[in-house]
Amino acid sequence: MESLKVLIPTDFSVQAEYAYLMVKKLEEKIPVEIHFMHVLGVPDTVTMDKNGNIQTCGEISVDYVVSQKTIAERKLNNLKTLYGSDIQSHLELGKLTDKIVSYAQSNHFDLIVMGTKGSWGLKEKLSGSETQMIARQSTVPLLSLMCDRSDLIIEHILLVHDFSNPKNENLALLHKLIKAFNTKVHLLQISKDTSETNKTSVFAKMDEFATANSILNFDKHVLNDTDVENGVIHFNQMQEMDIICIGTHGKGGLFHKSATEKLINHLFKPIISYHLKN
Repeated sequence: MESLKVLIPTDFSVQAEYAYLMVKKLEEKIPVEIHFMHVLGVPDTVTMDKNGNIQTCGEISVDYVVSQKTIAERKLNNLKTLYGSDIQSHLELGKLTDKIVSYAQSNHFDLIVMGTKGSWGLKEKLSGSETQMIARQSTVPLLSLMCDRSDLIIEHILLVHDFSNPKNENLALLHKLIKAFNTKVHLLQISKDTSETNKTSVFAKMDEFATANSILNFDKHVLNDTDVENGVIHFNQMQEMDIICIGTHGKGGLFHKSATEKLINHLFKPIISYHLKN
């Protein structure tokens, strides 16, 4: 059976607990190799060698960094006591989002799972949540969630996409979930064109997309709404989905509003984000 290599970034908060419980839900059907990672946020001038020795250029106390490192290592060891010795733990130094992205990619993880507090208002406009930033940067798929989903039954996955140019996408993770949980995929396009002609055209493109991506058990939906975020929210109110799957081009920020990132910050559903092929 195919397995998953999963990275759970942790700050030892309840959100990290939500991430672990979600991974255990996946483990009911898929063998999972679980890695926890804590990033100690320090300037680039602070480094740690392979033996765990700390060096700085003097702007920050070595003793302070060592004390923070000792606390973090103790908390990581406590996770093994709490969750079992099979989990693996890692401590890294640097900028949180950059370190998570680079570590996941260089160590060939299948999935990053993160609990998030979300982000609204001025904070979202200026910086956004760390989870949102990782979704933007990481080529490794990200599963994000805001609350405990340990009771989740994975039967229906909503795949939100623009089907106008159907092609093979990065859906290896989706296929593992389909195979393990025997899920039905719901293909959804948000459109402002309500005509039957447009609907027929989109459905034909969805069939091409499903063929290109070897998706067999699926339903097709077109919903008229103001934008993707509201469309997904309204569709989910009408048809209860278990997981939302949506691609991103890796763009975002103050002048580019990504629907994927907005959903990560606002929707109380597990969301899988993945990078679309160019």
